Amino acid sequence: MEKKKNIYEINTRVWLKRFNSVNEKPTLKDVPKEYWQNLYAKGFSFVWLMGIWKTNENIIKDYCFEPGLISEYGRALKDWNEKDVIGSPYSIDIYEVNPLVGTKEELLDLKQYLNSLGIKLILDFVPNHFSVESQLIETNPELFLSASEDFLQRNSYTFFRSKLPNNKIFAHGRDPFFPAWQDTIQVNYFNENARQIMIETLNNLTTMCDGVRCDMAMLALNNIFENTWGGVLSYGNYKKPEKEFWEICISNVKKLRNDFVFIGEAYWDLEWELQRLGFDFTYDKKLLDRIRSENVPEIRSHLMAEHDFQQKSIRFIENHDEERAVISMGIEKSKAAAIITSTVKGMTLFHDGQLEGRKTKLPVQLGREPIEKDNPNLVEFYDKLFRITSSEVFKYGKWEMLNPIPSWETNRTYQNILAWKINYEERKRLIVVNFSREVAQCKIELNLINYPSKFKLKDILNYKTYFRKTDEVINEGLFIELGPFKSHIFSY
Repeated sequence: MEKKKNIYEINTRVWLKRFNSVNEKPTLKDVPKEYWQNLYAKGFSFVWLMGIWKTNENIIKDYCFEPGLISEYGRALKDWNEKDVIGSPYSIDIYEVNPLVGTKEELLDLKQYLNSLGIKLILDFVPNHFSVESQLIETNPELFLSASEDFLQRNSYTFFRSKLPNNKIFAHGRDPFFPAWQDTIQVNYFNENARQIMIETLNNLTTMCDGVRCDMAMLALNNIFENTWGGVLSYGNYKKPEKEFWEICISNVKKLRNDFVFIGEAYWDLEWELQRLGFDFTYDKKLLDRIRSENVPEIRSHLMAEHDFQQKSIRFIENHDEERAVISMGIEKSKAAAIITSTVKGMTLFHDGQLEGRKTKLPVQLGREPIEKDNPNLVEFYDKLFRITSSEVFKYGKWEMLNPIPSWETNRTYQNILAWKINYEERKRLIVVNFSREVAQCKIELNLINYPSKFKLKDILNYKTYFRKTDEVINEGLFIELGPFKSHIFSY
């Protein structure tokens, strides 16, 4: 039976500093076991420690003080200084544990403890690039996309001459819609040796974690890679491989560990393609966009997608790349959005600080966060939400979308209401959300066969109980009225 799963994202290098009462420079071993026990009690089955791997400190001064980044630092941390800039965790030197967070032994001990609780450990895999001064440039230059002097002369922002002894010209990593990331070097997915190195890297990670979150996973797809780097690939006489890297890679890794989890950060409507190639879960950014725009018909349509696609989708209202939910949505809308993402199919991602109402979107290059007070309103809300959704009904229940109907002929606010039910054995839950800025009314049709003449609706979200006549609900529907961004979670 498929189980509803939650994942908790932690910005490891920054988060560890919260435990400096234990140690001046805390590492993974200094995190109290009670911290992990608390996450397990909230219903988390995965923890993603973002930013575990070794980076190159010597590149920080050259690549982490661009005007745009400096502006971001100032917005996030008003009293920042140069020592706070520790470089991007996505500019990886090599897949070894960063001494800033601990040792390999500490990581393995943590994995063992998390597994004993029933939590799987997820770590980063960045397929597209490494650090611009990765030691692999010397040991395995064939891993990277090389170019000629002509490319460098025409586009010195995308191409660079390596400082390492071979003095070769390479491409920086990039997304085709944005300028190249200056602190990175591009992996060449049309080179068979490069593919094998990346597969071997992942094979090694199967002993250190239970799965990987693959950064910008779609960039390694053959068509995307060819469209991004066509000219350079022609110069190097590289041909498009017959098979997709992910198909070969995931199949290979799963032979070592069939339970190893692949999570793909994905955009551009390529989520289904990545799932088809073997990804267990892919990002659902489209749902977030529709939630932010308050487009209820599109949200409803989106949630009616094919079952397997939904089960493999990761729903979220914030992460380290996105604006904090309380800033992008406000408190009440973010609560309604959290109820949606927590009670639909698929995995739900929660970002460290989301549960306390943090407002600061921290640039990944910063190693220190501002001090923020918890928002008691959101702390209480999320505690309640986790208590509700940790039950077997939400973990194992059968999910079904419902269609609210007008409560009277001229009423149109019913279109602002989202509703679904979840059944598990004899237990039933009805979730109703008014995802709009006005009061909304509707009626909902319920199957009440074998119910007594009067039945009880217990709103376990708002601690209210209602009694309704069964015949009336069967004949006319259950009347609902909700204020802006308000919700019910009924047990009935």
